[in-house]
Amino acid sequence: MSSRARWDTIVEVVRTHRAEGRAPFLVCSALQGISDQLEALCAQLASAEPGAPESTLNTIRERHRALGQDLGVEAEAVLSGEFARLERWVDEIQATDGPSPRQRAAVLATGELLSTRLGAAYLSAQGLPAEWLDAREFLRATDDPHLPPRRQYLAANCTSHADPGLQARLADAPETVYLTQGFIASNALDETVLLGRGGSDTSAAHFAAKLEAERTEVWTDVPGLFTANPGEVPSGRLLRRLDYDEAQELATMGARVLHPRCLDPARRHQIPLHVRSTEAPSLDGTIVSGEGPDVGPQVKAISAKTDITAVSMDTLGMWQEVGFLADVFQVFKHHGLSVDLMATSESNVTVTLDPVANALDPDILDRLLHDLNRYCDAELIDPCAIVSLVGRHIRSLLSELGPAFEVFDEQKVHLVTQAASDLNMSFVVDEDQASRLVRELHAQFFGHRAPDAVFGPRWQELVEDGTPEETPDVWWRERREALLRLADDESPRYVYDPEVVTARSDEVQGLGPIDQSFYAVKANPHPEVLRLLERRGLGFECVSPGELDRVFEACPGLDPARVLFQPNFAAPAEYADAFERGV
Repeated sequence: MSSRARWDTIVEVVRTHRAEGRAPFLVCSALQGISDQLEALCAQLASAEPGAPESTLNTIRERHRALGQDLGVEAEAVLSGEFARLERWVDEIQATDGPSPRQRAAVLATGELLSTRLGAAYLSAQGLPAEWLDAREFLRATDDPHLPPRRQYLAANCTSHADPGLQARLADAPETVYLTQGFIASNALDETVLLGRGGSDTSAAHFAAKLEAERTEVWTDVPGLFTANPGEVPSGRLLRRLDYDEAQELATMGARVLHPRCLDPARRHQIPLHVRSTEAPSLDGTIVSGEGPDVGPQVKAISAKTDITAVSMDTLGMWQEVGFLADVFQVFKHHGLSVDLMATSESNVTVTLDPVANALDPDILDRLLHDLNRYCDAELIDPCAIVSLVGRHIRSLLSELGPAFEVFDEQKVHLVTQAASDLNMSFVVDEDQASRLVRELHAQFFGHRAPDAVFGPRWQELVEDGTPEETPDVWWRERREALLRLADDESPRYVYDPEVVTARSDEVQGLGPIDQSFYAVKANPHPEVLRLLERRGLGFECVSPGELDRVFEACPGLDPARVLFQPNFAAPAEYADAFERGV
């Protein structure tokens, strides 16, 4: 949402849908980084730091003015009302001991209100009749007085059902493009509440249910869901199709492309969800629906969720005692904490607390431990991470998972759970081990997997300098049919392209600090490869008399000074032979 180029993509997407007879309804997030700025503003107001709130307000104003100028929109006129409301909230907070959860929700909602005001003006300027809607008029949070105020205002839940009134409103003006906000809703008192950070796709799912939409499209900065976070594992493969349960599990266990709460309305109303990228609009992305290829038991992704706190509860008194779990979980409920994973034994219960769902303030955790210690010896284990294998029918794969579990060798595993849904197996480990474990597990499960109906291209094939683009041209694409004919004759075959070999040779020899470059003959002793590299000026590294023979047979006029002989455990005669050759 933060640049003219992204808004131009949105305009083209809208025009394409309209040309194909569909009526797009847009749900938009804040500009990138603005929600963080508003969070910082709230923190500054809480600390009463002199001058800081005004500086942050100016930063927020300038970001939107700059985008307005880029879009050719009069930002001051379009945004003056929202900025004035934000300033009134700042004045109110400064006059109280705030910000309270109610005030914080109102401040954080400003990002979406500002971005959608600019967006509606830009769509209109591009010849698309646009109408701005206030999401708070249509999305109503469910009332749960038992939740603490923070949850009620900052992580509210909504219900979704068909809305004939909203459908009729849109039907009365079929040429109009309606644009509204993600992330925000209202409660029974008409106060602003939030659906949790990253909740714009949740809002979109609720609106799709209200409109009985054909599908929901989530346009983000990556072209879909991957077998691992592509920022950490560039070899992660695009997941072409997932069912709702698999996507829910993946989102819950750490994949941040989709908010976990957006899957429930999509599933209940059977509305397919397409994840696409504004940076690469031509890519198909990931489709989440109730239909997909039946591929049987399979691990489909490796995910990690960090910043996890585990609570270990030890007592011999729980063995065969009625109601122990009821008692300790009542303590979690009393403190407004939601338990994520759990494992039990005769003398221990260990659970995890997810910071996305919980306010893990030190004071709250201290009070939790104090109350739990009436029933057991409780301690916190943090920082932790949850590393999960996500897929279908995981229990059926136990015999195949053994080699993968070797990556946990000599690592402390605090908790292991296997989901009752048979959709994931999770390991709670020390947080500093999570990235390594994800990479190694991904290599085990996906290192040699070829594309198919479920698994698409690797992230590194889709990315050029950090920007998703069309898959770059590589030599074997143009010669695909010829290569497949070779494979039909005999397989496996190893095929090398002279231009690629030449380019890699030149790269190595172009390294400034390198005096001499040698090719390891054991990599591939094919005579044509050796002759090509000899012409490029490379030397040859050999580890056996046989390799020496091969090099001089392929390149009869080769200067022996360009050959390096460094064997392991060689007999004296082999050294004598090498000295005689002059290598």
